[in-house]
Amino acid sequence: MDERFYFRQLLSGVDFAAGDELARQMRNFVYLIGDREASEALVIDPAYDPAGIVDLCDADGMRLAGVLATHYHPDHVGGAMMGLSIPGIAELLEVVDVPVHVQADELAYVSAVTGLGPPELRSHSGGDVVSVGGLEIELIHTPGHTPGSQCFLVGGRLLSGDTLFLEGCGRTDLPGGDPAAMYESLTSRLGRVPDDTVLFPGHFYAADPSAPLGQTRRSNYVFKPRNAAEWLAMFGD
Repeated sequence: MDERFYFRQLLSGVDFAAGDELARQMRNFVYLIGDREASEALVIDPAYDPAGIVDLCDADGMRLAGVLATHYHPDHVGGAMMGLSIPGIAELLEVVDVPVHVQADELAYVSAVTGLGPPELRSHSGGDVVSVGGLEIELIHTPGHTPGSQCFLVGGRLLSGDTLFLEGCGRTDLPGGDPAAMYESLTSRLGRVPDDTVLFPGHFYAADPSAPLGQTRRSNYVFKPRNAAEWLAMFGD
């Protein structure tokens, strides 16, 4: 499957939305993943310039077949919140008619900021698998940053959204954030993911755009506390 595996990491304000100052400041990553043999791909968190992202996918000879959303914040799915209004999945669906896969606990939040609902939004539980061509993507429910944050495990890669960065993790002081849930997500829900998996985060907040998960576990300060009490003492609100 390796030679069939299609994967692109795209940086907002650079690879797409080059004229958007907010996109440059926020440094979001968008990902295209798919099966070259089937010529089908899914996009993760297409915000700022959804039509441009679809064009990039098309230029690679791939047909966009769906959206995976890590969580509801507008810099990841578009929409309006906290004074921001960003193009995203609603505008993408005006270009291509595809399903949007969200975690069940995030469904109402995504709907509130984007105006979308069933049947566009497909609800999932942790452990579900979404397929594109012959490629299977495991959905891992990782609450903490938001109630329905989810990560995606595929092809030796962990696409972590705002759950885990190479340095630090997602904030837990925004609406729906939960420090205790974040600790459990980082240590238990992601704890089973092997060290040699490559971590691809939702923002370019470090010197490198990706790193082995084992390296991140050794160097990232969020893994320094030895138990939940220590973690909450350092990172709890």
